[in-house]
Amino acid sequence: MEKKTSQFKAEIAEMLDLVVNSLYSKKEIFLRELISNASDAIDKAKFRALTDKTLIADNPDWKIEIAVDTSAKTLMVSDNGIGMDAEELENNLGTIASSGTKAFRKALQSEKNADLPELIGQFGVGFYAAFMVADKVRVVSKKRGGSGAFQWESDMQGGYTVGDSDRDGYGTSVMIRLKDDQTEFLDRWRVADLVKKYSDFIAYPVRFRRVDAPAGEKEEDRRRREEDEAKPLNTMVALWKRPKKDVKKEEYSEFYKHLSRDWKEPLETIPFSGEGAVEFKALLFLPSEAGMEIYMPQTKHGLSLYVRNVFIGDDFEMLLPEYLRFVKGVVDSSDLPLNVSREMLQDDVVIAKIKSAVTGKILSTLEDLKKKNADGYRKFWDSFGAVLKEGLRTDHANADRIKQLLLYPSARSEAGRLVSLGEYVKAMAPGQADIYYLCAPKVETARTSPHLEQALRHKCDVLLFCDPVDEWLVDSLGEFEGKKFSDVARGDVQFGTETEREAEKTANEKNAAELKPLMDAIGKQLEDDVSEVRLSTRLADSPACLVAAAGGFSPAMERMLRAMNKSAPKVKRILELNGSHPLVAKMKGLEGDALKDAVDLLYAQALVAEGSPVPDPARFGRLLVSLMMK
Repeated sequence: MEKKTSQFKAEIAEMLDLVVNSLYSKKEIFLRELISNASDAIDKAKFRALTDKTLIADNPDWKIEIAVDTSAKTLMVSDNGIGMDAEELENNLGTIASSGTKAFRKALQSEKNADLPELIGQFGVGFYAAFMVADKVRVVSKKRGGSGAFQWESDMQGGYTVGDSDRDGYGTSVMIRLKDDQTEFLDRWRVADLVKKYSDFIAYPVRFRRVDAPAGEKEEDRRRREEDEAKPLNTMVALWKRPKKDVKKEEYSEFYKHLSRDWKEPLETIPFSGEGAVEFKALLFLPSEAGMEIYMPQTKHGLSLYVRNVFIGDDFEMLLPEYLRFVKGVVDSSDLPLNVSREMLQDDVVIAKIKSAVTGKILSTLEDLKKKNADGYRKFWDSFGAVLKEGLRTDHANADRIKQLLLYPSARSEAGRLVSLGEYVKAMAPGQADIYYLCAPKVETARTSPHLEQALRHKCDVLLFCDPVDEWLVDSLGEFEGKKFSDVARGDVQFGTETEREAEKTANEKNAAELKPLMDAIGKQLEDDVSEVRLSTRLADSPACLVAAAGGFSPAMERMLRAMNKSAPKVKRILELNGSHPLVAKMKGLEGDALKDAVDLLYAQALVAEGSPVPDPARFGRLLVSLMMK
């Protein structure tokens, strides 16, 4: 055919300008797009050959080649796929669905347009990414089942040409002449890096070849270069698409290390498929240890996203809830709605379904791990338990499942042992109605807290909430198996059977009448620090303790707010006295400075017992020395 020169329509030229200059955030994306097109061309050839064997009579060795000519500053991506004839070159490259170009341009400029994802395949804009780095593009193609080769050529200056050409073998070659400032893409290592990053799991080998031999190249160097050029740049193996039984543990481990940049083995490997309304493949990993980045607020977390084996990007947070940010892995789906540049997910019901499936699979894996491998789950919990707890606050749909996964130290368990909520409920004492807990900065501090005394005397265990996040999340616990959570350091707490509680109430009423003058004196002296002085139902061996009102701030919450550089309002708490303690009985006979000093010491001792600082350490020290001297 004679060479035919055509002009881009004005609106198409405008749209192409948008594609080249505004659509993609990175120029390197062009190589991903050209390789993806080459892979698609091979897929089409294989598919059509199912009904027409003559298309592959040449018994092709399917492949993609990237050839560079450094002297001419050209890069060419070739395939031996289905190919195109002159008409298809005209339709696919010279016209971009001209009847809908205005709609496309309008959709491209509207980030919220719901039809945007469907426009990708309809308009095939990926090819034009080449013009981000090229000042001229030539496409030579020979269609399987057709005759002759044809070429399409454009420099984006308003027009293109289509005409006859020559090509050895079927398929398509896209040759781009690079702009002067884009010659980095002629370097083999740069190309190899991009193929590894974006196209590592394309199903066909992607090889690199240098057309112009380096000046003065020695024979040994030439042989080594040709050997390297014979090796594929990509692995071609998408592990997530292979049956688990066909993948060795070492292969999973190697992929995890490549993906996460972690040198240790993963704790758990989770390959699974989503089927039904939304189909996808996923390969997820639980790391064996937490890295520092897990708590860094500016660090992005998420899963790597592939569409038909082509890398779209990593850290896609929309596919994974924040509280599971420790999970590493990939999701591959052709159903995912991307924007036109294939660099961003659109907010869509498909994403919500994939996210729900991924979340459910991770939680079920943790449930199995907890049930079948206690040591492995404990290792996971020590690294990521504090992060998993955040789901109580943010994932109400899965809150009950997350509660089943929680582990805590407790007052009655031996040091180092953690108990689940299920284990706690099964071991509850007769007459115990609530799940008791205590917040403290450290487990050691919690175990010696006076707030535990009556609970332990009545054989009631107390969960020790010592993670900084626990106080923030405690309101999200709600109930567990019909049992509400009760803070032994807050409000009016009673233990034991109803008969025991009645006996304690009677004893307290008797002591209250005898100790009223002392309690009044203490309350007056500490009026700036405590809201009330009363007799305690939670003390057995200690003379006093401080408790928060039912809705008041606890000291743990105040510490957490200060750690977050937030002002914590001064909240007066309640000073509870043990009416049966000898020290309290002895204080009844004190007066003047002796009583004043004893009250200050008693209050300071209550602060120290809960792990809080005393308001006047110097005075506290002097009083202790004086007491020791006596």
